[in-house]
Amino acid sequence: MEEINPMELLRSNLFRVRIPEPTNRIYKQECCVSFDSPRSEGGLFIDMNTFLAFGKDYVDWNYEKTGNPVYLHIKQTKKLVSEDRPSKKPTLLAIGIDGGFDNNEPEYEETHKIIILPNYVALPFPSVELPEKVRLAVDAILMAEGAERKEQVAAWTADKKQISAYTMDLRQIGSVAVPPSGWKCAKCDKTENLWLNLTDGMILCGRRNWDGTGGNNHAIEHYKETGYPLAVKLGTITADLEAADVFSYPEDDGVIDPLLAQHLAYFGIDFSSLLKTEMTTAERELDQNTNFDWNRIQESGQDVEPIFGPGYTGLVNLGNRYYVNQSLKMAFETAPADPTVDLNMQLTKLAHGVLSGKYSCPASEKDGAAETPITDAKQEGIPPRMFKAVIAASHPEFSTMRQQDALEFFLHFLDQVERSNAVKPELDPSRSFKFGVEERILCSSGKVAYNKRLDYILSLNIPLHEATNKEELEAFHKTKAEKISEGKDVSSDEIVRPRVPLEACLANFAAPEAIPDFYSSALKAKTTAIKTAGLTSFPDYLVLHMRKFVMEAGWVPKKLDVYIDVPDIIDISHMRSKGLQPGEELLPEDALGGEAGSSQPVANEKIVAQLVSMGFNQLHCQKAAINTLNDGVEEAMNWLLSHMDDPDIDAPISHGAQGAEASIDQSAVDTLISFGFQEEIARMALKASGGDIEKATDWIFSNPHASASSNADATTTTISSNVPTPVDAGLPDGGGKYRLFGIVSHIGTSTQCGHYVAHILKDGRWVIFNDNKVGASINPPKDMGYLYFFERINS
Repeated sequence: MEEINPMELLRSNLFRVRIPEPTNRIYKQECCVSFDSPRSEGGLFIDMNTFLAFGKDYVDWNYEKTGNPVYLHIKQTKKLVSEDRPSKKPTLLAIGIDGGFDNNEPEYEETHKIIILPNYVALPFPSVELPEKVRLAVDAILMAEGAERKEQVAAWTADKKQISAYTMDLRQIGSVAVPPSGWKCAKCDKTENLWLNLTDGMILCGRRNWDGTGGNNHAIEHYKETGYPLAVKLGTITADLEAADVFSYPEDDGVIDPLLAQHLAYFGIDFSSLLKTEMTTAERELDQNTNFDWNRIQESGQDVEPIFGPGYTGLVNLGNRYYVNQSLKMAFETAPADPTVDLNMQLTKLAHGVLSGKYSCPASEKDGAAETPITDAKQEGIPPRMFKAVIAASHPEFSTMRQQDALEFFLHFLDQVERSNAVKPELDPSRSFKFGVEERILCSSGKVAYNKRLDYILSLNIPLHEATNKEELEAFHKTKAEKISEGKDVSSDEIVRPRVPLEACLANFAAPEAIPDFYSSALKAKTTAIKTAGLTSFPDYLVLHMRKFVMEAGWVPKKLDVYIDVPDIIDISHMRSKGLQPGEELLPEDALGGEAGSSQPVANEKIVAQLVSMGFNQLHCQKAAINTLNDGVEEAMNWLLSHMDDPDIDAPISHGAQGAEASIDQSAVDTLISFGFQEEIARMALKASGGDIEKATDWIFSNPHASASSNADATTTTISSNVPTPVDAGLPDGGGKYRLFGIVSHIGTSTQCGHYVAHILKDGRWVIFNDNKVGASINPPKDMGYLYFFERINS
């Protein structure tokens, strides 16, 4: 057989080569269907027609699927680096980017080749002998910023401070000379957390914290009295003026003062001679995380045995993260032309990356000399960038690099999985988490109403009054008060936290609760009703959410510092609801136009008034109260904050659906039909949701057994129906005995900051998954979880 000349082979396939345009997405850092990279043993192959990247194991699959034979091969090999390489001083609160902290990443030498499939014919690059089209295409690929980089920068950067609008024309008055040390608040005895007003030189204490610690608010009160806008925190001023903590009261934020040296000199301050004695605001926030909780949850200081292999793969921290197991081969057969935007493909890629063990390898010492395995539990890990880009594409918050609530992400993830399986719900893996909740409302008339809904998680309040260590708590609070009065701090070893049994949290969920101002269709008047709740089905996997974030007086958010005693085995059989019982009489349906507005709940005036007093819109407050069944101000506030951007938030409250049929937009019906739903179901859903497509989709998912033969005039979902219907029909169900197998713990003061760590029971032992650190857990923090995952024990 005559040997084909490589250059002639390339020329015969030039029509398959494209020169990328500026708008093209170019993948060159990670395989689209695996976590191979240019640093992998086989390097990375970039399809020079689609600009998608593939690892050595999957480039043949792409060739067979597309017929594209020409690829740019990129291989990175670690350089030898001297051990005494000087480290750069960071100028940004960032990791792994220019100006950020040096994370000791090794340097790599990159080589390029042109590869022609199926025989892997290789041509060197760069080479003047290559066709000009190929040279231009390769240059454009190498010079372009990778799509992976555009979609998600793998760095954590704090919000950049802005130059204050008040610095350039700041007026300075008086003749105060500020000493280099020995500062004290001018209005109290505080000697820490002191702020120098840059207008008049007054030294005053900072803000008081929610728990009584901190300052006495004298600095901000001075601003309110005088209007003097800028202050700098004493103890943060050093020769590095950029690190000083400057605060602008009218802008309510930390700012940059480019004239700080000049403003300090006015008060006789020589910043070059000052030493750092106080933490900046950002440092204090970070320090709040470096405490007992941080060390306990991450098992810092413990000799953690590293674990590697299938199912023990760590994830590179991108800011958020999950896994499911599907068939890789089936995913390839059904993959779209661009697998980077397909949820099922990216789920498959993530599952294969996590479960195969291929990427569960020890990290190497980054000394540039030898590939010496590290003896701790850290791995190279896998970066789920493409998965995050796909799963977060439709969510304005999760698509950012900001920290998010793990619970909200979990629910969003399951929602996206459910939507992607809408046509074949029997294949939907999210059903394993879904269960029915039934609320029984007992009116003072003796009649009842039953409301049903579907949920993925059981969210539990934490009844602090049920703490089992009340005597120790009382003694601790007494000691703490004495120490504070003496100006002393309480050490972390002395802190006593409430211990609340999980059984008390579950009992609190099912306990009777009074509903004031409940409109009774039997009495034709408002009354107080009693609500109880139970589960209509028990899922395969039960997820418990501990409500650790609450609102204190003055609407200050607070994280409950509490332990939850969680046993390894729980039994919730007693929580199964019984439904309508013999002898019970349902509350009658009220006629349209009645006082209650067609059995619609009436907003509690007290709840509305409290929300309105905080500056919220009257109509919005009424909707919040109605949609939370007047459960309370906190519940209404949470609903309001999460629905402020709803497109129908300003629409009048509807008390009926007359004429709804005529207002249904045919284009909305067509959109739902394109999702795979029947036209009759689509019309019912749009009618029930006021024409909103997204809410109509949610209605269909919440009513999976609605049929075209259903009452066409039904305008309420099963949630507001007085007649029990099988909303949980077809869902997994079984006994109520569960075994704990997973814990997600949160470190930090709020869900918008901090860090999440997972502990999973695998092969009979607890394993810690802390980003790319995976190891045998010595002391799993079972009492510090935010989310608990249980699996049903089949008898």
